[in-house]
Amino acid sequence: MMAPFTILFTTFMSFITLAVSLPLSMHIQTRDVFVPLILSPQSGAVWIAGQYHNVTWDTNNAPANITNKYGMIYLRNNNLTDMNEELASGFNILDGVVEIQVPEVPMGHNYSLVLFGDSGNFSPSFTILPE
Repeated sequence: MMAPFTILFTTFMSFITLAVSLPLSMHIQTRDVFVPLILSPQSGAVWIAGQYHNVTWDTNNAPANITNKYGMIYLRNNNLTDMNEELASGFNILDGVVEIQVPEVPMGHNYSLVLFGDSGNFSPSFTILPE
């Protein structure tokens, strides 16, 4: 007598479990990774520590749905990114420009900037001189 009830109950609960676990694809939007080309600083530029400069990047090909719209900029030297040297953060990656202050670092000719949003991309190499 219990066997038909158990089979019916198990079948019913299986359908409920399937219905609850179906993906709700109607509310999910496809997100795209945005890797903008850094326009400034240009290769060979010379920046002086303490000065302010605009970092610019191309936003013309930005996708409609960006994974992370909030950017960060870090300094990179000799192919190593210094995660303690955050130059800017919290700006909208679609702005295409942010002003930074050149940090007090040793003189060097192999500096670049890393622009993080939903990707990380590097500027061309440039020089930083002391004040």
